[in-house]
Amino acid sequence: MCDTFIALGSATKNGKVIFGKNSDRPYSEKQTIDYFPRERYLNESKVKCTHISIPQVTETAAVILSQPFWIWGAEMGANEYGVVIGNEAIATKEPIKDMGLLGMDFVRLGLERGKTAKEALDVVIDLLEKYGQGGAHHQSGTNYHNSMIIADPQSAYIIEMAGDWWIVEIIKKFRSISNDISIRGKGDLRREGMIQHAIETGYCRDDDDFDFAVTFASSQPLPNYIEYSMRQLNENENEITPALMMELFRDHNGGICRHRSSDITAGSMVSHLNKEIGKSIHWFTGSMLTCLSLFKPYSFPIEGKRVLDAKIYSGINPKWFWVKHADFVKPFVRRPTKKNLDRDVYIKKVRSVEQDLITKVNNVISKENEIPLKSSNLCFISEP
Repeated sequence: MCDTFIALGSATKNGKVIFGKNSDRPYSEKQTIDYFPRERYLNESKVKCTHISIPQVTETAAVILSQPFWIWGAEMGANEYGVVIGNEAIATKEPIKDMGLLGMDFVRLGLERGKTAKEALDVVIDLLEKYGQGGAHHQSGTNYHNSMIIADPQSAYIIEMAGDWWIVEIIKKFRSISNDISIRGKGDLRREGMIQHAIETGYCRDDDDFDFAVTFASSQPLPNYIEYSMRQLNENENEITPALMMELFRDHNGGICRHRSSDITAGSMVSHLNKEIGKSIHWFTGSMLTCLSLFKPYSFPIEGKRVLDAKIYSGINPKWFWVKHADFVKPFVRRPTKKNLDRDVYIKKVRSVEQDLITKVNNVISKENEIPLKSSNLCFISEP
């Protein structure tokens, strides 16, 4: 399972929007932190996504992404305008297409083409209706439908997709999503004809019987992961900071930081969003297991900083930071809730470095007339 959290300014300690996500993937699918600069394209250009090609736009925004190494899209990321998106796998009653755009492709396309959360949402909706969602999300061939949170410094949305159908919830205060459908009732926005389709397909009896989370949910019951994470956000309302969000993603009691042989938390992200362009901070681990990782801050502009080449990788490079970190923490991975003195020493050192980074970043962003942020004051680590 994955988890994506959002807290609007009315629920955070300093009135700024805070977003975060844990990405759970197979251990074999290492994640890289990649930067793609703003680009201009000729008319009638095409962009090759993970499985299909679609028309390219004339200009794309600069983006920073956390990507499974072989996929064109991303599990999570941010753009230069302060828009962030995180994706989740969900199961629905609708058939799954063999080919289409991946949920992760929608993440990157929304970030590259949307200057606000609403623009990014409209991009995702338009592309879903034109090309549908489909194709393998894992190298093993696993496929699924998608849910995502799309946010900027002023607003946030959840979109959940069942086949080519979609429904949207406008987030009012705070919210979390995981690997199950969560939008109740008829949502705030939805694709025209969705309720009639559900009636004709036999998912519900009539208009009054329609409840998206019930009507479109897979017949296989799923654990209610969202209930636990929503309780965490509720208990910390008005006290949420980037540092607290990081700790929520290290939680083991609710399985948010995932330690399993089949899949693990392969990367994490926390964003502190600011209305002024250039002052949002995006923290990425770029490594597996949030509890054993260090969040590192990124800020636009990123040009001139050390990042991985902007491309899809056919294989894994043993020199990647992700791989070196995984080898280093191997003795600490098992039984995360059991006492381990060596692990405790390691975690204490990592948290000390992280807290020092948080303090330094807070000092930088508190200064007036520091727009955009001087990227040299921040830490950029994608390669060793």
